[in-house]
Amino acid sequence: MRFAPTLSQLLDYLQAACLGLFLLIVLERTVSIRLKSKVNPIRLRIGRDGVQHSIVFLLFLGVNLWAAMVLIYALHIGHGFLPPLLGRPQIPAIGIKLFGLALVLLGFAIFLLSLASLGSSWRLGIDENNPGELVTSGVYSLSRNPIYVFFDLYFAGTFLLNGALIFALLAIFIGLTLHLQILQEERFLLRVFGQEYRVYRARTGRYITWPALVHSRRLLPKTAPQPPTVSADPSEHG
Repeated sequence: MRFAPTLSQLLDYLQAACLGLFLLIVLERTVSIRLKSKVNPIRLRIGRDGVQHSIVFLLFLGVNLWAAMVLIYALHIGHGFLPPLLGRPQIPAIGIKLFGLALVLLGFAIFLLSLASLGSSWRLGIDENNPGELVTSGVYSLSRNPIYVFFDLYFAGTFLLNGALIFALLAIFIGLTLHLQILQEERFLLRVFGQEYRVYRARTGRYITWPALVHSRRLLPKTAPQPPTVSADPSEHG
């Protein structure tokens, strides 16, 4: 008898495959940059800054918990250790699950476009010694942090796919922590790139550049108005 997986099983397989694909992409990009540029793009070392240390630790903890929960639910390892309120799926509708899959796939498309725009400037964390170039083209012309948009879509999508409250809590927790990391990176980029980053920040949204923002920028004069000149020849006045 030929095995015919149900749609729910296919979604589980896709969850596991997406997580594996994400890890493979990160590994490939890390090795590629290391070999070509002799730079380690993963910069999650614990430094002297207590705030930065806390953010990195919370991100590491949250993402690993989330990845473990994805595998537990996708492979049906068993989540009986969770309280029913957290572990029992609350969203059984298949349409919502498919919407969750769409969010995950959209996030991956943004992720791949981001890596294509970044090239060898991709970093995981803040690299004080080799920050790379300030990338403002491609998908980065629409968002200053498209990879973080990918993460938010990915986490929200896995919540809808699995329907358990634990995924919603993890998505909120990691999303807030990622936002704190963004604020840290913005201060770093402002310090490194100065006016170039100020101009980029003024025209591009932190998460998404809304049409209203673009329109308002177009209405601004391209150059600052010049003060009227005063002739030095007194015969031209009065």
